[in-house]
Amino acid sequence: MTLAPASSHPHAPREAPALTGMADAVLAEVAARLEDYAETGRAATIELTAMPLTTEDRAELEAWLGRGEVAVTIESAGHSEIWETRFSGVWFVRHFGEGDRIATESIEIADAPLIVRSHPADMRAAARRLAALCADQSTRTRRDA
Repeated sequence: MTLAPASSHPHAPREAPALTGMADAVLAEVAARLEDYAETGRAATIELTAMPLTTEDRAELEAWLGRGEVAVTIESAGHSEIWETRFSGVWFVRHFGEGDRIATESIEIADAPLIVRSHPADMRAAARRLAALCADQSTRTRRDA
């Protein structure tokens, strides 16, 4: 990475460039992982949180990937925003922490991000509750007739 001087003084602090090229590298990784997923069904996650992406890198990556038709907001143990990009199967997943600052951020390549999938035990419990509701409704209908 080449650093641009903040001033002409030889001992002046240097600032990192706004765009580092990291967005290009991440985009290439997304493309490779999406191709692999389309061929094998092997989902992948690219963790962005620890990557040395500048604000400008992140904005460029988001602009390239764009936003698709599906967006999800989750309010559980903090605020999370998930959206499918304009590329089917490529999802941005962003979790916020204290002060509404980004706590974790990733790109998931899958039919749907893991966080929005229902756990089998939760679905079994829901099925029992729904069956009980149906039985209760059936009893009320017969009683009211």
